[in-house]
Amino acid sequence: MKLEPIVKSLLDTDLYKFNMNQVIFHKHTELCGQYFFKCRNEGVVFTDEMVDEIKAQVDYLCTMSFTKEELDYLRSIRFIKDDYVEFLRLWRPIRDYISISREENGELNVIVDGPLFSAMQFEIYLLEIINEVYFRMKYDYEKLIDSARKKLDKKIKALNDGTYTFKFAEFGCRRRLSADWEDEVVKRLAFETDKCVGTSNVYLAKKYSLTPIGTYAHEYVQMYQGIDKIPLAYTNYYAMRDWYDEYQGDNGTALTDTITTDLFLMDFNRSMVNNYSGVRHDSGDPYEWGEKLIKHYESFNVDPKTKLLLFSDSLDFDRAQKLCDYFKDRIKVSFGIGTFCSNDTSETPLNIVIKLQYVNGRPVAKLSDTPGKAMCRDEHYLDYLKRSVKFRLHREG
Repeated sequence: MKLEPIVKSLLDTDLYKFNMNQVIFHKHTELCGQYFFKCRNEGVVFTDEMVDEIKAQVDYLCTMSFTKEELDYLRSIRFIKDDYVEFLRLWRPIRDYISISREENGELNVIVDGPLFSAMQFEIYLLEIINEVYFRMKYDYEKLIDSARKKLDKKIKALNDGTYTFKFAEFGCRRRLSADWEDEVVKRLAFETDKCVGTSNVYLAKKYSLTPIGTYAHEYVQMYQGIDKIPLAYTNYYAMRDWYDEYQGDNGTALTDTITTDLFLMDFNRSMVNNYSGVRHDSGDPYEWGEKLIKHYESFNVDPKTKLLLFSDSLDFDRAQKLCDYFKDRIKVSFGIGTFCSNDTSETPLNIVIKLQYVNGRPVAKLSDTPGKAMCRDEHYLDYLKRSVKFRLHREG
């Protein structure tokens, strides 16, 4: 079974890839990174046929480059700079940076290894390819689409009849059922409701004249762990400082949980509170997290109603509505909904990730506020990072 090309445009990725990449291009071109794939579902088997198709899709991906129209669109985004767009005119995905193989038990191995400014761009493209290949080749795709469409119809009805009152962005690139299905979902949510404020998918934002939405991911903070002169427990500070220097308060939503929110708050001082429009939640109890952030803003005499909480951790529409009801009139809230927009079918979606694990040969890790979400290939380093965080929290807390 041979599929049509899955990624047809290099804009078919999350906005935050360009956001982070621009900072790396301007400040950290010396960094190299290694990314590793992981499927968190138990018992998932990738067949030889699937792996061959994934390889063929990646081969095609690495023939692509940005078109003039795509570059002009990126240039139109207010915080994307001309010199970075000119770099992208020259950039293309390089196949030699990617290795793909299969274990005897059907486990899929994918490693991306190269200059960080190039290696980091592969994550979303690869996840899109892997997910679509798996679902098209394992299941009756038309039945999946039928079940997804019925669920989408119900969501649109609930968004229009007052059941759901919150605003949200579609964040479904990485675990979508297919490119075609994400396209249909975004189009319908944007034009059949007034609740969808945009999408993280830059290609679809361009196609439908929507707002592309995104800030930065855990890998951005993690990469500072690989810079010799930066103490591990202070990586949030240096990451936020570089981000502000690059964007001057524009594009200003900070991710709190890379090495725990408690540590993040130590560096989210008065200056940073003023510089950033809000913060993003991606692990831990969202209610406790929200209360903690409101209290933190109030400690600096900042009105929480002037700041934004962006929730994006495994959200469905019901969970988002409960969070909206809980925090309304206390602080601004918004939501990024991924899998429950782009891959909500009769079958269980894959929980797949591609995570940065080494920078310049040094291990890096995400701790998060949910211990089970920590991912590191070097247990000794993970223990050292935890102790570094604990030491600073104890010393300065």
